[in-house]
Amino acid sequence: MTTTQPIHITFLNGADVEKLALTDDEILVAVEDALRAQGNRQTVIEPRVHLVPEDSAKGHFNVLRGVVKPLGLAGVKVVGDFVHNFERGLPSEMAVLNLFDPETGMPKAILDATAITDMRTGAITALGAKHLARKGSKVLGHVGARGTAYWNVRLLDRLFGFDEIRVHSRRPESRDAFAARLSADLGKKVVATSDWESCVAGADIVVEASRLPAPQPMLKTSWIKKGALVIPYGTMSAVELSLTDIMDKIVVDDWGQCRKGLPFGALRQHVDSDKLTEETLHAELGQIVAGLKPGRERESETNLFWHRGLSLSDIALGHALLEKAKRQGLGQNLRFI
Repeated sequence: MTTTQPIHITFLNGADVEKLALTDDEILVAVEDALRAQGNRQTVIEPRVHLVPEDSAKGHFNVLRGVVKPLGLAGVKVVGDFVHNFERGLPSEMAVLNLFDPETGMPKAILDATAITDMRTGAITALGAKHLARKGSKVLGHVGARGTAYWNVRLLDRLFGFDEIRVHSRRPESRDAFAARLSADLGKKVVATSDWESCVAGADIVVEASRLPAPQPMLKTSWIKKGALVIPYGTMSAVELSLTDIMDKIVVDDWGQCRKGLPFGALRQHVDSDKLTEETLHAELGQIVAGLKPGRERESETNLFWHRGLSLSDIALGHALLEKAKRQGLGQNLRFI
């Protein structure tokens, strides 16, 4: 192949992403803009695919693909999810995001997407709550302390300013360290609980981000108070089949990644048994953000938001980082051709 001039791509490593330090508001705005584009059908989303090297209980790779037309970017992210990495001193999730020109296929950038994965997951959780939780929600119950959990709590608190935050995870050292970090960063008390019930019972917003090796109904429907919002997104389901029976609205990030025939997900059994179908689904979150469907309409609504993870959010944050890197002169310019 010959070209008239060299072509370069931008590389942002983990240190670059850390230095760029996207603010809470920068993260939320970028991801909400991508959701709006999705709602307005200005995106392409391919359902994620999985690569399982040996045993899904040990870990697997997720491959997410999409196009955000208003940004002029296509993206493919590969993220490993390996639950026992803490034993090796490694993050459980590590990722690489590749960005391309959707008109020509030319590579544009490569980014360390480990932090992007955490930030965009937290942003989707928080934006789901923005549109589906009671405005006066003051108690958060959060199960799970993996990488994405920190940004769930941080960005939710940014929007709601909780009076009470409870967190739980299986390992005491993990939940205690998680609570301590959040307390220091948020400037308020965060309580680490020893069991699921004391964490989530009666909370206004319940987030389930557990790391179960196999589906197990740990989160009981009876613990959810009327008017609450529940956000389950563990890879393996941790909820009872009856959970959807008490919901007024069920919203997902992308039905294409939730439909029958796909593995994993918090409501997988509900979809496969037809308790949740495209007809009973209230909306995709992007439709609500774009103003095409209503979010919460009554204080008494009990709602559920299930997200699988959007490539669009990764692309949006990748774009935000690249623009900020240009302004600050960060990143490496690598010759591609």
